[in-house]
Amino acid sequence: MNDTLVHEPSWKYQHLAWRAGFGVNRQTLDTWQSTSLKHVVKTLIRQHQQQPNALQTPEGQQLREQMPSLQKRFLQLSTEERKQLLKLQARGTKNLNLAWLQEMSTTPYFLREKMALFWHGHFACRVPNVLHNEQMLQVIRENALGNFGQLLVAVSKSPAMLQFLNNQQNRKQHPNENFAREVMELFTMGRGHYTEQDVKEGARAFTGWGFNPAGEFVFRQAVHDDGIKHFLGKTGRFNGDDILQILLKQRATAYHVSEKLYRFLVNDTPQPEHVQQMANWFYDSGYHIATLLEKVFTSDWFYDKQQIGAHIKSPVELLVGMQRCIPVSFRNENIWILFQRALGQMLFYPPNVGGWPGGKSWIDSSSLMIRLRLPQIIYYGGEWNVHFKSMPDEIMDEELLLTDEQQRIRNYIQKSFASRIQAEVNWQDYLQQFNGIPDNELPQAIADMLLVNTPTTIDFPRLKPFLNTHDRESLLKSCTIQFMSTPEYQVC
Repeated sequence: MNDTLVHEPSWKYQHLAWRAGFGVNRQTLDTWQSTSLKHVVKTLIRQHQQQPNALQTPEGQQLREQMPSLQKRFLQLSTEERKQLLKLQARGTKNLNLAWLQEMSTTPYFLREKMALFWHGHFACRVPNVLHNEQMLQVIRENALGNFGQLLVAVSKSPAMLQFLNNQQNRKQHPNENFAREVMELFTMGRGHYTEQDVKEGARAFTGWGFNPAGEFVFRQAVHDDGIKHFLGKTGRFNGDDILQILLKQRATAYHVSEKLYRFLVNDTPQPEHVQQMANWFYDSGYHIATLLEKVFTSDWFYDKQQIGAHIKSPVELLVGMQRCIPVSFRNENIWILFQRALGQMLFYPPNVGGWPGGKSWIDSSSLMIRLRLPQIIYYGGEWNVHFKSMPDEIMDEELLLTDEQQRIRNYIQKSFASRIQAEVNWQDYLQQFNGIPDNELPQAIADMLLVNTPTTIDFPRLKPFLNTHDRESLLKSCTIQFMSTPEYQVC
């Protein structure tokens, strides 16, 4: 693609809007179409120059203020005090979840948050400390479009990751291999590119890496193994920083990360030749994420017809996309937590260190029915009567602390939320987008905006019996919800 203004078809811009973000409105699509695709991409990429404001919670602030006192008397805390501390931590992480969901739903810098969501799954981490979660999220958001090497080092030295993968207990003579194994298998090269001996030698190099009570990285020289290590064919008195740099020099690292990015941005089924091209771009750029994304978003194969609608929206992508399209607020914002739980993706609670599998794993007989009912539940106050996936044990908020008894959960939802599931929906901006469009052309215009694989023509007479045609506003609302309730809306 060159800089010459080419009037690309609207579906290309819509495809970019969903893969680089969570969808955009008609006005934004019209603005994008008035310039070249390459210019739109460059504008999006420049977002990495804006440093994000930190997302912090009242609970985190409370803990920061109490930290000096807690450090002095932590061992003397009573059972009840420890219980209350755990509840405060869990409530803080829940509120951090909601704060980030809100940021994704409203920020103009959506590419940064979209990539932060990817790295949140790539560097999957699950710890009960809200301060560690706040710090980890900020590291990811600040580096989401920056340099992968810098992101890898920063995440590796974060208290959240060091705690999650037990490197706080990694010391000479008794090395803990968890972190060394996962940094190779999941974060960099992937399986098949290292040996068990490499894991052992890597673990020795990471001895002494830890954090202090204030959540700051510390290198504990006294427990570091400074002996000779043999790692991936190299020999030296390596420490953790040396190991990470050696891993970054492996082309397997560029390929492994590129393949995961391809699944996230392009297609759930990777094309090896495209992944290899991405890996070459990534490696040759010195792991500059923004450079890689610009090349992907301006490549011809990114817009191949086989890529359109080939990505199943993750639960968070689905929820944020709906929220950005038609904003809604609930009297009890914990409903957003329940949506995530019902759909199988709760921020800060990945199922394991491998993160969420993605792809077809998002869809089963239960979750698909919930997805199709979601627009009715959110925008029309439809009945909320679903079975939930298991709640992470760490959730300690009394409003959400429930046993695995499904009947009790269902009764709780009905009693606590039945009268409050009615949402305050901001339809105004959405409805105004269709001013001037004749009623009989509305279904086609709505489908063109909401669906990536839009039928060439919408059979309005056939659709009409399912719509509320009492007035134009009712027609717009009912038609929108009908399209959002289709399987086609589950993909982008």
